[in-house]
Amino acid sequence: MSTRRASRWWAAGVLLLALPVLLAAALLAAALQRQALVPQAGDVGPEDVARAVSLLRTHDPRQARPGQVSTALLSQRDLDVLLSHGLHRWLGAQGQVRLERTRATLRLSAQGPAVALNPFGRWLNLELVLAETGGLPQLDSLRLGHLPLPAWLAEWAAPRVAAGLGLAREWQLAGDVIRRVHFRPDSLLVTYAWQGDSVNRLFDGLLSADDLARLRPYSDLLVSLAGKAGHGWQLPLVQLMPPLFDLARQRSAGGGDAAAENRAALLTLTLYANGRWLGHVSASARRWARPRPLQLLLAGRGDFTLHFLVSALLAAEGTTPLSRAVGIYKEIADSRGGSGFSFNDVAADRAGTRFGERAVREPAALQALMARGVKDADLMPRFDDLPEFMPEPEFLRRFGGVGAPAYQQMVAEIDRRVDGLPFTR
Repeated sequence: MSTRRASRWWAAGVLLLALPVLLAAALLAAALQRQALVPQAGDVGPEDVARAVSLLRTHDPRQARPGQVSTALLSQRDLDVLLSHGLHRWLGAQGQVRLERTRATLRLSAQGPAVALNPFGRWLNLELVLAETGGLPQLDSLRLGHLPLPAWLAEWAAPRVAAGLGLAREWQLAGDVIRRVHFRPDSLLVTYAWQGDSVNRLFDGLLSADDLARLRPYSDLLVSLAGKAGHGWQLPLVQLMPPLFDLARQRSAGGGDAAAENRAALLTLTLYANGRWLGHVSASARRWARPRPLQLLLAGRGDFTLHFLVSALLAAEGTTPLSRAVGIYKEIADSRGGSGFSFNDVAADRAGTRFGERAVREPAALQALMARGVKDADLMPRFDDLPEFMPEPEFLRRFGGVGAPAYQQMVAEIDRRVDGLPFTR
């Protein structure tokens, strides 16, 4: 073989070997981008929480007659809030919806792992266009970055992604209940009919078998602790937190996920403080022993316990903006006919949020701190001089409403006090 012919064969071989690498580089260049297509989601406001509460009450499956056809109207803001926080919770991504007549565009941005000298960027930007049909929407087009993809790929992948995220039952339930989706400019109309087994399927989907296995020891411990609490009907929260978080510490040392163990302890406590137990959210847990009902007190008050634990659980689940909005919504609702707006409840909310954040950010350190024992003043900042029980007109007159300078100044003071608590250091 001549030298020239050998060189050509050698060049062809190199090109053949390099072709997969070049193809992969071309795909990466088309798929990865330097900037997110979807901007970072803004904070959830009290009005968003009020809207969500109203929707849940109106479309509660426990109040519906099986087979009855109903409709739910969701605004574009409702969908943006649900999508953004759902994606953040399950994928660590951010999302956005744009509604038009007969079609909707869903955008998702997720940040990939950092790669040294990556010339393409780190953002995966996905855009799906859904077209209205006589029933469920149909995928019209799909694009990853600048790379168009076949629609059948998303249809094939969607149920598998849901299963991988532990949402297979919810995916199936939605398909069985929803009859039609109608797109309008800035709103979406869903026609649905709850079935006879919808409630059980909905609640059973909240907790997986792994979740229940993790939660069982905390439930059993709570049953034991409540049974030994004496003959009264109230119990300080600080008497339950050390043993439950010590259990989390032991299980983590035995190979458990420390953050997941902390979430399990918080969920068990939060349900119990709200007069519920795991049997209320899982049919499988209804066979477990039920703890004796007690009112849990933080700094001598039951409302502080609820504010603290609910905010802690929401923050531990990765929805910090939502946890803050829930607390503020509660106070605004109180100011309009309840007990009145109270900054000391806001203090409990913000302390709980910081606790929940550390429960997943530094889970082992928090377990060790709680297991040594805590006092009320270790969880709740000083609150005795904070304004409370203000009707809405007084709250508006003195502080100008949520977000006003006087309100923000008071919240900054509360945050300064929370910064001094042991679990925030």
